Amino acid sequence: MSGKKAMKKRNARVFRQPHGAEDLADARRVLAATKREDYLALDEADRLAKGESPVRVWREHRKLTMQALAAKSGVPQPYISEIETGKKPGSLKATAALAKALNLAIDDLVRA
Repeated sequence: MSGKKAMKKRNARVFRQPHGAEDLADARRVLAATKREDYLALDEADRLAKGESPVRVWREHRKLTMQALAAKSGVPQPYISEIETGKKPGSLKATAALAKALNLAIDDLVRA
């Protein structure tokens, strides 16, 4: 997969470089209306593109431990660990609770 295609991975929220005054103005409007923590850094997006667990990437992005995410979501820490390591896919109920705790859409936590 090329670098540009990897950046477009549906789970990653990454801006492309603005190419003109109109793009720059659009980018500024979006940034002004959006919290900075809602976007992944390029290295984090790359981790997703390489198949790493979205739960782990977003949890670490939000600077949460597994224990803190468990407390915030109500999902047991061992179950979060199994989801992050790929041992279990995670139920819809657990994924919804994790998404809510991480302030994300469920789609952001589902591997493509």
